[in-house]
Amino acid sequence: MNGIDAAAEFKSLGLVVIGRNEGERLVRCLASVRSAPHRVYVDSGSTDGSIENATREGVSVVELQVPPNFTAARARNAGLMKLLADHAGLEFVQTVDGDCEIDKDWLRSGLAALQAEPDVAAVFGRLRERFPHRSVYNALCDAEWDASIGETPIVGGNAMFRVSALRQANFYDPSMIAGEEPDLSMRMRKQGWRLLRVDAEMGFHDADIRRFSQWWKRTRRTGHAYAELAYRHPDARNPNWPRTVYSIVFWGALVPLVLAVALLLSWEEDRYWWLIVGLVFFPWSLHILQISLRKRHAGSSVKLAGASGALLMIGKIAQFIGFTEYHRNRILGRASRLIEHKRPPG
Repeated sequence: MNGIDAAAEFKSLGLVVIGRNEGERLVRCLASVRSAPHRVYVDSGSTDGSIENATREGVSVVELQVPPNFTAARARNAGLMKLLADHAGLEFVQTVDGDCEIDKDWLRSGLAALQAEPDVAAVFGRLRERFPHRSVYNALCDAEWDASIGETPIVGGNAMFRVSALRQANFYDPSMIAGEEPDLSMRMRKQGWRLLRVDAEMGFHDADIRRFSQWWKRTRRTGHAYAELAYRHPDARNPNWPRTVYSIVFWGALVPLVLAVALLLSWEEDRYWWLIVGLVFFPWSLHILQISLRKRHAGSSVKLAGASGALLMIGKIAQFIGFTEYHRNRILGRASRLIEHKRPPG
C-alpha cells in the first residue's frame, strides 16, 4: 500500500505510541505503523535516543515532564490530547506500547470490526510474545496474551478505540501506575459499551523477562493493580477483582504466615507442629497441581504447565506485597511510583 492509499484508508484513524528507554524495540514499533498517517509518540524520560528515533520517523513527539510522576496512563492521555488537538475529526485511535510491533494487516482488521458494530468501544486481536522460548517468563506472557475470541471484559495497552467512547469514559486515570486499562474498560462498560477480542493477528510484544527478579517486580505491580481495581470497583464481578484480592491475601499472606510460624515452632520437636506444616503445605501443593493440570489440559507443555502452577502460587506473595504497597500509599495519601521490571535493551 502506498502512502496516498494509506492516508485515504486510515484518514479516520490516529495512533499513539508510548515508551521509556525501549531502544531498538521502539525503532521496530514505529516502523510497523508507518501506514498510519496520524502518529504521536509520547516519551517518559528516555535517555537512549528514543526521541531522536521517533523524530527521524516523522512522528509527532510529546515529552512528558516530572512532576507529576510518569505513568503509562498519563502518557497515553497526553498522546491522545495531542492527536485529537491536531486532528479533531478522528473517529478511532490505536494505542501501542513501545515494546510492541503491529501486524501489517491489523489496522485494517481493527477498523473493520469497529465500523461493523457501533456499540463496540474497543477491539484487540492476538498479541504474541516475540521470544517465548527465551525464558519461561516470556512463555507465560505469551499464554497471557491469548484471550478468548468474542466479547471480553477488559482490553490491554494495545487496542483500537472508538474516540467517542474514550471521551465518554474521560480517558485513562493518569494517577494509576498499573491496571489503568482494566479500569478504563470497566468505566466504558458501565456506560453501556462492549469490548471485543477479534480473530485476527494484532502483533508482537517483547517482554524480555529473563530473570526471576524481573518477573517478581512485574508480579508485584500486578498485585498493586488488583488492589486498586478492587478498591475502585468493589461491585466488579467480571472480572471479579474483590475475589482476586481475597485469593492474594489468603495464599500470599495467611498461608505463608501459618507455615512460617509452624516451621519455627517445629524446632521444638513437637510432632504436632509438623502436622500443621503438612496440613498447610498440602493444600498449597494441591492448588499448584490443579493449576498445572488445567494449563496442561488447555494445551500447554508439561514444562510450561508446571511452571505456571508454581509461579502463579509463588507470585501470590509478590502480589500481596504490591497489594500492601497500594493500600499503604492510599492511607498515607501518597502517590505510588512506577514499578519497572524491563531491562534496558542491548
